[in-house]
Amino acid sequence: MKSDHLLIIRFSAIGEVAMVVPVVSSLARQYPHLRISVLSQPFARPLFDRLAPNVSFMEADLKHEYHGVAGLNALYRRLMAKNFTAIADLHSIMRSGYLRMRFNLDHFRVEHLDRHRQERRRLVSFSQKRLQPLPSVFDDYADVLRRLGYPVKLDFTSLFPDGGNMRLLPEQIGLKQSFRQWIGMSPIARRRGKTYPPTLAEEVIQIMVRRHPSCRIFLFGGSDEWEVFDRWERSYPNCTNASRLLGSLYKELVLMNHLDVMVSTDSANMHLAAIAGTRVVSIWGTTHPYGGFLGWRQSIDDAVQVDLPCRPCSIYGNKSCRMGDYRCLLNIKPIDIADRVEVVLNGDK
Repeated sequence: MKSDHLLIIRFSAIGEVAMVVPVVSSLARQYPHLRISVLSQPFARPLFDRLAPNVSFMEADLKHEYHGVAGLNALYRRLMAKNFTAIADLHSIMRSGYLRMRFNLDHFRVEHLDRHRQERRRLVSFSQKRLQPLPSVFDDYADVLRRLGYPVKLDFTSLFPDGGNMRLLPEQIGLKQSFRQWIGMSPIARRRGKTYPPTLAEEVIQIMVRRHPSCRIFLFGGSDEWEVFDRWERSYPNCTNASRLLGSLYKELVLMNHLDVMVSTDSANMHLAAIAGTRVVSIWGTTHPYGGFLGWRQSIDDAVQVDLPCRPCSIYGNKSCRMGDYRCLLNIKPIDIADRVEVVLNGDK
């Protein structure tokens, strides 16, 4: 008897793709005879390659090799050769919708993500705001699988249940000593509405260094952020530009697994640290945890934010500030972030 072969589609940025990991991992363990293929962009491969024996990764470069309708048709022909028995579209945008339409025409079992568009519009409305939590994206993903006939209990803990292998990391990282706190920081995001101002982030560093003179602060972010990171590295011996030093997503995940806490805006590194099994003090500006994108098993108590009548104004942080000054981020005091870090370091809830 032929075993079921499930295709899971999720493109988008690395943070949203990382949110698929707890769901796929739970599914793979609970359905060990189910073959699972995850289709995403090439950068996401390190998230899935070691996830489970019955999980494989398929990469699709939508900007070049599979660009446009002709590219999507070529991708569909490639997918047809894999003999899938069910399709889970966990993205539900135009490109994944086109593939979904092709599978539907060929009478596959297909389900797709509910994006809660009306509820999201109310959440970010300026004049008729309804500040109520939406379902988490993790639950939305699980609902797609349930409708396909694979109900799943989300019981994922970490990409590294036995601990990330520190021997993979360069010697500059060294061994973790019990008296030194390891703190990750990722205050800068690709979008302005998610970026904590660097001058304020530097104050957070100063407070943490005063409180914990022997701590190590590892900075995570893209190459366009390294100029700021390198300046902090020169000014504070405690700081290390981890992203430059490590040079790979998988190694960053290994290091994140050994942090005592990660400080991150609502961006990719919040999700990466969460799936690495680390508690995150998250910083929220134009977005809000009620949008459903709080990191895996993270507490809203660790979300640092200010209450303003205009917040949230965006689900993804891609809209310009209505007030023009991003007061939602400027009004977050560095001491409030540092104090929440202290709560985590002390092991409090």
